Amino acid sequence: MKLQVLLLTAGGLGRIKPAPGTWGSLPPVVLAFAMASLAIPNWMTTVSLGLFGLAFSIACVRFGELGEAVFGKKDASEIVADEVAGQCIALMFLPWRLPVDGDAWLWNAGLAIIAFGAFRLFDITKPPPANRLQELPAGWGVLVDDLVAGVYALLLMQVGLWLVLVL
Repeated sequence: MKLQVLLLTAGGLGRIKPAPGTWGSLPPVVLAFAMASLAIPNWMTTVSLGLFGLAFSIACVRFGELGEAVFGKKDASEIVADEVAGQCIALMFLPWRLPVDGDAWLWNAGLAIIAFGAFRLFDITKPPPANRLQELPAGWGVLVDDLVAGVYALLLMQVGLWLVLVL
């Protein structure tokens, strides 16, 4: 049971107060930024984020009912595996290591910070249909609204990048 709770809380980040969801959103940001800083190809960063998000999605669905029992309520704030999964989506398919005025580090940091902020905004505000998805049973209700928030953030990032880089 300890391993399952460790996964649900993203290594204990979900137990940090205040704002456990914000803390739980950080591991994918650190992963993406580290990979970009190490000049890992963009496709490998996207695949790694996809696998990382998939692992936490599976944990959320598989152990969601256990998390409800351990923490005493549905979608307890300590459960942040859903934030990890959703944040992974927001960081995928981004143009990491693109030098802007010769400063790739600043570009990567900007991408990471903006994607992080966009995901947190959509995760907290839960625009439709994300707000209705929490009604799904057990781990699905915990997870799917965050995946939708991740898709919203990804779309916002892609449109913003298109406006900045193409226009």
